Amino acid sequence: MLRIEILRAVSEVPADAWNALVPKGSAPVLKHPWLHAMESSGSTTARSGWEPHHFAAYDGSRLVGVAPAWRKHHSMGEYVYDFGWAQAASQFRVEYYPKLLVGVPLSPITAPRFLGPPDVRAALAKEAIASAKKQRLSSVHIIFPPEAEAQELEALGLGLFRRKSMQYHWKNPGYRTYDDYLARFDSKRRHQLKRERGAAAQQGITIRTVRAPELGAEHAKLAYRFYEATSSKNSWGTIQLNQKFFERAFAAMPGDIELVVAERDGRAIAGAFNLVGEKRLYGRYWGCFEEHPFLHFNVCLYHSVDECIRRGFEAFEPGAGGEHKIPRGFEPTQINSLHLAFDERFDRALRDAARREAAQVERVVSQSAEIAGLKPV
Repeated sequence: MLRIEILRAVSEVPADAWNALVPKGSAPVLKHPWLHAMESSGSTTARSGWEPHHFAAYDGSRLVGVAPAWRKHHSMGEYVYDFGWAQAASQFRVEYYPKLLVGVPLSPITAPRFLGPPDVRAALAKEAIASAKKQRLSSVHIIFPPEAEAQELEALGLGLFRRKSMQYHWKNPGYRTYDDYLARFDSKRRHQLKRERGAAAQQGITIRTVRAPELGAEHAKLAYRFYEATSSKNSWGTIQLNQKFFERAFAAMPGDIELVVAERDGRAIAGAFNLVGEKRLYGRYWGCFEEHPFLHFNVCLYHSVDECIRRGFEAFEPGAGGEHKIPRGFEPTQINSLHLAFDERFDRALRDAARREAAQVERVVSQSAEIAGLKPV
């Protein structure tokens, strides 16, 4: 008989048992070492507003399903922006926090959220809603599920509604060279991209990707410094991950992590921390210690696009936001989240807002290649 328990830390289950449930080819953020690095470093704990509340399904003593989940006491680090929802909640006399979030902290990456066979996934989803309701949480939020999982969750009849939003993804229809990619733009845009990419050489900057086995502890510290630099420069930025997280993640899963490093006069001046899947690259954090024209585009976009073509990757997801990615060939791409608020009036208002938002997203995504300035393949 299936039994579902709540875990207060991912370390309560063996790493091998958890990882055995992660579907082949999924993003590395689902893996036990990634979540454990977040929790054990103190980056995602109750104290930081990320209270672990994972669901684990057992058949006897055998782990057969899991769902990473959190009691959230704020809306930071989710990238499915519901700050407006939190403000609107007061109009309905709803205490928005805490809420239940099913997903991975600080990781706006589409990946399965309920892991296990179909009947177990359904049981986990039902338990997540029942648990939130029993604890009198305001709502349930399932962020970045794949399209198939979103449809599966809607079909369960649990009252969840879908919210559609966008990211900008680079997609590979079969490029053999970087010039193949450039050929999809008109001559004016090609000239712009060549000029921007060529700026690095003129500035005396070299860019390379550091991978295992070269990747080491010094690169983990450097990745944190890049992350810290960006967070401290922006008024909206808050440092949510600490250096221990980077050190533990780099040590535990070097094969899943890459660091793009830009150097000038023998010194690292900028970099991007990426995760690598089976056929997909995921951009996470970037930072710089010196400002140079087009440095961000070269470190975060052009270099990794070239690497993806060389490696035959099918897509590059460079993270949330950034309309500057569109003229550089990154296409508007629909992403999903599912939600349920337990106050009926508040829930109706959120559904109405999601419907209006979806119409705009669907229109833009339907014209994605045209908006990105790409010619048909």
